Amino acid sequence: MTTTTEQLSATTLLRFATAGSVDDGKSTLVGRLLHDSKSVLSDQLEAVAHASRNRGQEAPDLALLTDGLRAEREQGITIDVAYRYFATPRRRFILADTPGHVQYTRNMVTGASTAELAVVLVDARNGVVEQTRRHAAVAALLRVPHVVLAVNKMDLAGYAEPVFAAIAEEFTAYAASLGVPEITAIPISALAGDNVVEPSAHMDWYGGPTVLEHLETVPVSHDLAACHARFPVQYVIRPQTAEHPDYRGYAGQIAAGAFRVGEAVTVLPSGRTSTVSAIDALGESVDIAWAPQSVTLRLADDIDISRGDLIAPANDAPPTTRDVEATVCHVADQPLRVGHRVLLKHTTRTVKAIVKDIPSRLALDDLSQHPAPGQLVANDIGRVVVRTAEPLALDAYADSRRTGSFLLIDPADGTTLSAGMAGASFAAPAAKDTAAPDEDAGWDF
Repeated sequence: MTTTTEQLSATTLLRFATAGSVDDGKSTLVGRLLHDSKSVLSDQLEAVAHASRNRGQEAPDLALLTDGLRAEREQGITIDVAYRYFATPRRRFILADTPGHVQYTRNMVTGASTAELAVVLVDARNGVVEQTRRHAAVAALLRVPHVVLAVNKMDLAGYAEPVFAAIAEEFTAYAASLGVPEITAIPISALAGDNVVEPSAHMDWYGGPTVLEHLETVPVSHDLAACHARFPVQYVIRPQTAEHPDYRGYAGQIAAGAFRVGEAVTVLPSGRTSTVSAIDALGESVDIAWAPQSVTLRLADDIDISRGDLIAPANDAPPTTRDVEATVCHVADQPLRVGHRVLLKHTTRTVKAIVKDIPSRLALDDLSQHPAPGQLVANDIGRVVVRTAEPLALDAYADSRRTGSFLLIDPADGTTLSAGMAGASFAAPAAKDTAAPDEDAGWDF
């Protein structure tokens, strides 16, 4: 058992996303990461080499390992989110390679929504540009705990330390002002492989980790087991068989925190209380279970519980509300307008709702607030107020990315309209001078 535990702890899972402006070399970086970490099958590499020769390139174009859509290969850009799984002896990874174009902001939001780390690429020749700030803002908005600034194409900048230092200083100051908790800057050349997997022989002035080394060693501080315990009920199990005549279990995946046998809990939105009498996991009874395990909870009392209810510790239950104030990224082609009737899906619960107000729209290029836009169109990010038909047990997104997020859905055809994050938009910076409130105070800068 000890060996198994050690093996699991040595190969923890890290979800991370990449973002960068067009032609910053993002797909090349991902391809180099996969290639140099020996995570590419020989037939994949042969296919890439063949496609590269057809395009008149002598060396394999590693960007083709991730740009899988035909339109992406023809245009040399990333359009959709490409997910890749790879592993090293130290850690397993799920990588979301997200688009850089501004018109694909919604795709980046999708890819980074579950990421614990974001890699933002910058061309060393261009420095921090508008799209770089936009990607930093999206990472801050989604509360991604770790951000890596990869200053790429250092080979085209003469591997000059002052170039890297100036870009790193500017980006770090900007990201820190948005409340990004940890920023690591790494000078690289994705095309040549400098500081991606192996240390660069051309930048002896840099003593930090390579990209892969940082990915392997960054603390996975998102530890869901340390968060407020939340258990959305997915299914009620009532066998009613001769073997289990009185069995009543509530199955689902623990969204955050841990539950223990004997713990007092509250069922929301009803507010009824009980005690955890048993926890069943993988066919066995256990004394404790934690996120993200899928388990069945049994309670000491027979309470009317159904799919969509939330079980939480009695002394740490979230408040219920029918008025949801949140930041949303609108992902549908059809606009979201005041008065729009929608379905709001939060964990396993879906309720009817209406958009009561759209107070403002956020311009990610300069973080300015545009009051009362009237509607949000595709790729817009804005504040909304939604009134639900039934109460929801909703955490602030800052406290829990799992139970603080939701979707707005078109009731007519089931199309996802917007991805929402309850509560304030950005985290407060680590250190900030006290100033009089201004017109942007609503965005919690």
